[in-house]
Amino acid sequence: MPSASNARRKPAPPEIELLDLAPDTDKLLADVLAGLLAEHKTLPSKYFYDTRGAQLFEQICELDEYYPTRTELGILQDNLRAIAVQIGPDAAVIEPGSGSGTKTRLLLDALDAPAAYVPIDVAREQLIDYADELAVDFPALTLLPVCADFTQAIELPQPIQAQANKLIYFPGSTIGNFPPAKAIELLRGWREMLGDEGQLLIGVDLKKDRSILEAAYNDSQGVTAAFNLNLLEHINRELGADFDPDQFEHFADYNPTSGAIRMWLISKVAQRVAINQTTIDFEMDEAICTEHSYKYSCAEFTALAAQAGWQSRASWLDVDELFSVQYLSAH
Repeated sequence: MPSASNARRKPAPPEIELLDLAPDTDKLLADVLAGLLAEHKTLPSKYFYDTRGAQLFEQICELDEYYPTRTELGILQDNLRAIAVQIGPDAAVIEPGSGSGTKTRLLLDALDAPAAYVPIDVAREQLIDYADELAVDFPALTLLPVCADFTQAIELPQPIQAQANKLIYFPGSTIGNFPPAKAIELLRGWREMLGDEGQLLIGVDLKKDRSILEAAYNDSQGVTAAFNLNLLEHINRELGADFDPDQFEHFADYNPTSGAIRMWLISKVAQRVAINQTTIDFEMDEAICTEHSYKYSCAEFTALAAQAGWQSRASWLDVDELFSVQYLSAH
């Protein structure tokens, strides 16, 4: 007779082919130097998500101060049937920046016979683990994971191109990490990729009281600070740089003019950092901007999406109107 632990053990996942288009270190080096040699220093937020960064972000999503994850989950749970009706049967779901996919599982469970799922993420190990888990939990679902930077042009796997009903699922307010002009560019690229029958289900963080926003990005446990500082560790590991994270501190503030939360790494001292063959000088209190997170009203986002060729069809909000889930179509 099998033991209780063996009886509960899930079957091994089937072999899943990973399409690996992850950016190489030359691209990372070029992006890092371009940002740090600019008049106002920046680092691309897409490089937060190495293995350690992905783990830290999962911790952020569970923090009391970080409302977006639990609020969006609540919206989904309350409206899954209506969302599934909008999307329709036999959908091929494409998720840029898939992460651990907690919300995606709810969506896949609710959809009528989804045809396929394409998670796209730069965190290779997390992506492989996630795909393996889904293969066990959704054995009838075609899984086509892609390790890639979703901000770059990606050719969809051939089985997806043949699907008539294609949906981009982009939860978590990640669209806010792009300045409005870049957000329009990204959304327009997806519109062109999916064609006239394309659909978009997207999470959009809404404008709200400054104190709520700033608390969400300056949590009391310091997890967001660790996440921000890990960006320097990532650059050290991949490029052999010599950043000392202890000589930088995390800071986040809200700019009501632009409607964006900004995250910074502030140099505590005057210092010099070597990256490859290049040295970067920092003055005391000089800041590196590592992220913008733009917030919108529902009307503002509808207007922005329209510039990219998307038509708003439905939206769902929580009772406090902190967050929205919006459904748009290409026609």
